[in-house]
Amino acid sequence: MSAPYSAAFDWARRHVAAGRLPGAVLGVATADGIVALDAIGAHTDDRYALFSITKVLCGITAARAVERGRLSPMTPLTDALPTFGSRRDDIVRLWHLVSHTSGVYEPPLDTPVPLRTELVTRGRDFAAGAASRYSTLAFEGVAALIEHATGTTWDAGVADWAAAIGADGLALDLTDTVPVVDAAEAGLDMARFAALRHPGAGMSGRAVDLLALGAELLRIGGGASGGILHPRTLAMMRRPLTGAIPRLDPYPAERGQDWGFAWNLRTRAPGLIDRDAFGHGGWAGTEFWVHPSAGLAWVLLTNRALRDGVDTDELDNAIVTGA
Repeated sequence: MSAPYSAAFDWARRHVAAGRLPGAVLGVATADGIVALDAIGAHTDDRYALFSITKVLCGITAARAVERGRLSPMTPLTDALPTFGSRRDDIVRLWHLVSHTSGVYEPPLDTPVPLRTELVTRGRDFAAGAASRYSTLAFEGVAALIEHATGTTWDAGVADWAAAIGADGLALDLTDTVPVVDAAEAGLDMARFAALRHPGAGMSGRAVDLLALGAELLRIGGGASGGILHPRTLAMMRRPLTGAIPRLDPYPAERGQDWGFAWNLRTRAPGLIDRDAFGHGGWAGTEFWVHPSAGLAWVLLTNRALRDGVDTDELDNAIVTGA
C-alpha cells in the first residue's frame, strides 16, 4: 500500500470491518502503472464479476471499429438487425445505444429470454434521443453492430485489445469468480444471468486488469499514440451525448451524470471533489474510474449488491486528494 492513499484503504477497511462489504480489492494507477494495491478480506488476484463495467469494455471495442471506418456513431441498429424497431417510427443508432438514449425497454438482468430476442421484440420506452434511461439491454445492440461490422464477436474484440495491455484476465466467463453474497436476496439468478453472456454486464476480471486499462487510458489521454485507441477516439468517447434531455430513473438529473460513448461522465456530481472523471460502476459494488486531471485511475472490486451505508464518492475523494 502506498502511504498517500492510506485514507482510501482505511475507508475500505472500515466498511469490511462493519460488514457493509464482504471484502474488497482496491488499487490505484497512474500512466506509469500501479502505485497502490491491497486486499481486505480478499486476495489481490481474486476474480470478480464486473457487471456494468462490461459496458465500457464493449464500448471501447465499438470505438475501435469506429476509428477504423467499420462503424459510425450514426450507424443504425437495423444495419445489423433488420427486424429491430418494426413497431417504432424512430431510428436507433449506435450513439443512442451507448448513451442510454435508445428508448429500449429494459428486462430483468437475468431474463430467461435470449437477449437478441428481447432486443428485437421489446417495445419503445421513448423516442430515440428524447430522454436518457439506463439500459443494459442496449449493449446487445452494440454487440450486434460490432459483429456485423467486423465479422467477429464483441468479446473477441475485447480479448484482442486487452492482451495488448496485459489485461488478459478480462473474460466473458463468471466461473471461478468471488460469489456475490446476496445475489439471490437482491433478486438475481446468477446461473441464469451467467448463461446470457451479457455484453452489458457479463465480464469478469481482476483489479490488475482494470488498472492496466486505467493506465493505458491515462497515457492515451495525455496524447500518447500507438495505444488501444487514438487520443481523438478517446476524446470522442468522453464527449457528453445526453445534453439537456430529461434523465429518467434510476439516474435522475440530480445524480449529476452525463453519458458519453459508453462512459459515465460525472461532470456534475455533487459529491465529488474532482468532477473530471469518467468510468463506470457495477451491480455488486465494482467501481472503475479515471481522473485525467489528477493523473490517476482507481478500481474497487467487491461482491455485495445491497450496500446500505456505502458511499463510493467518499472513496473517490480520498483517492483524488491522496494523489
